[in-house]
Amino acid sequence: MSNKRVLVVEDNRDNMTLIVDILESMDYSVIKAEDGEEGIRVAGTEHPDLILMDLSLPKIDGWDATRTIKADDKLKHIPIIALTAHAMVGDRERALEAGCDDYLTKPINLRTLAQKLATFLE
Repeated sequence: MSNKRVLVVEDNRDNMTLIVDILESMDYSVIKAEDGEEGIRVAGTEHPDLILMDLSLPKIDGWDATRTIKADDKLKHIPIIALTAHAMVGDRERALEAGCDDYLTKPINLRTLAQKLATFLE
């Protein structure tokens, strides 16, 4: 049983349910946030081991939420994986420039997600 905690920042309820189910089936503990503002706040109070960050979010988008988290000395060590439907040329680079440590496109490939989580959490 993993004791690793993953913060999922996702505004789409169906996507959130799917991601939570996947992570829990891999024995990760899941913390949820529904917008970028909440994601920043929860990251600061919960100190998760990893953050899955949707980039298209209400209030504060995932790009700016990532920049804010990575600018905080107490939080900048937390790996952030962008989780997004943005799959246009240059989007991966923009996510990495914003501070994301990696990038996954939706729909989620389970094998790729598992590999990326293992890379950052094991």
